[in-house]
Amino acid sequence: MPPPPGWSKPVSPPPLSQHSKRKHTMDINKPDTVAEVTAAFEAYERALMANDVDALVGDFFWEDPRVLRYSMGVNSYGPDEIRAARTRIPSADRTLERTIITTFGDDYATANTEFTRTDSGRRGRQSQTWARIPGAGWRVVSAHVSWYEPV
Repeated sequence: MPPPPGWSKPVSPPPLSQHSKRKHTMDINKPDTVAEVTAAFEAYERALMANDVDALVGDFFWEDPRVLRYSMGVNSYGPDEIRAARTRIPSADRTLERTIITTFGDDYATANTEFTRTDSGRRGRQSQTWARIPGAGWRVVSAHVSWYEPV
């Protein structure tokens, strides 16, 4: 499968010595930003449990061909592929554990959680990268869901 439009090759970070010379500062976990992302994350989870594909794709994922979602057996690139995958794979009840939301500045966040499916007891994990998109608000720009087998 070719890369989605707008895909670019990752750029390596500068050497650590260059990082230490930077004078930039960033607010991490500002309470108001954490509250906004937490509210968006919780609304996403409600839409997921309701299997509301229109809300998941239209209200929570970035409407851009560069958005991606890796999940069990399906890698989705762009809103259309995410919609198709979510339509084929119904949601199952789950409980969340160890949810960690971390914000970086006012416009970028990560949300990571572990979950247990209530029907099977199978455990998994979910990672999301959220960005505040102008005119759209908080949107998932990248997501990864996988099963977790503790050792």
